[in-house]
This record gives sequence, structure tokens and C-alpha cells, in this order.
Amino acid sequence: MTTEVREIEDSVGAVLARYQRDEGFLVSILQDVQTKLNYLPREALLKVSQGMEVPLSRVYSVATFFKAFSLKPRGRHLLHVCMGTACHVRGAVRVLDRIEQELGIGSGETTRDLEYTLETVNCVGACALGPVVVVDGEYAGQMTSDKVKHLLESFD
Repeated sequence: MTTEVREIEDSVGAVLARYQRDEGFLVSILQDVQTKLNYLPREALLKVSQGMEVPLSRVYSVATFFKAFSLKPRGRHLLHVCMGTACHVRGAVRVLDRIEQELGIGSGETTRDLEYTLETVNCVGACALGPVVVVDGEYAGQMTSDKVKHLLESFD
């Protein structure tokens, strides 16, 4: 058994035990597994399915329904660029373009070194601060394309 497979099995097993394999906590279980593994690999979904004795299709259904879940490896740092109306009219597109240039990836992608994942969101609820970039849950308001490099360096 590889180290990665063992890590997945240990992580999923601990989460399932904490929730006593209760199907009513499937979303919470998947959230906790993703927190431990940084995404939901197929092996983890299979282990959840087996451990809870629910069909794999149900586990996949939940994992693909919520945008917060990722079935692909994500970066250590998660960047969300708000593209809501207030942010958009204040230059969010230029900010997004600069982040894509700096990281060499597009929205919805992860850097090869698994340091950053870039995503756009419709609104982060901080319109007065727009444009807003949220990095690892921390809001960076009144963002400009000139501030992007400094923002990214602060999370290295």
C-alpha cells in the first residue's frame, strides 16, 4: 500500500468515525475529508461510500453538486476573484488578467507546483471593497492589477 493510499484511508476513516458513519452528515464528512486532503480524490469518495454503506453514485452526486468541493488537486493557496457587478465595474477583469499572467494559469486551474488554485466567484458580499480577491479566506479589497504581485508574494 502506498503512502498516499494509506493517508487517504486514515483520513477518511478518522472522519467517518467522528461522524459515526451517519449518512445525514455526508456533506460535513466530505468537507472534512477535503480539508485533510485538499481535494476529494476518487479513492476517498470510494472509501466514504464503502464506510457509510451508501452508493458511490450518491457520494459523487453530493461531491459534484456543491461548488466548494473539488475532485481535482487544488493548490495550497486558494484565490477567489470576485466578478460581481460592483467588482466588475471597478476593474476585477484587469485584476484577474494580472493574476493569470503572474501565475501562468487561467481561472479554474491550479499551478503545476500545487501552490495556487485560481477561481472566479459571482459575489463575496463585500461590494464596498471591490474589486476583491479572497486568498485562503482573507479578503484583499480595493485590489488593482498593480497590487497583485505584492498580494501573491505575501502568501509565499
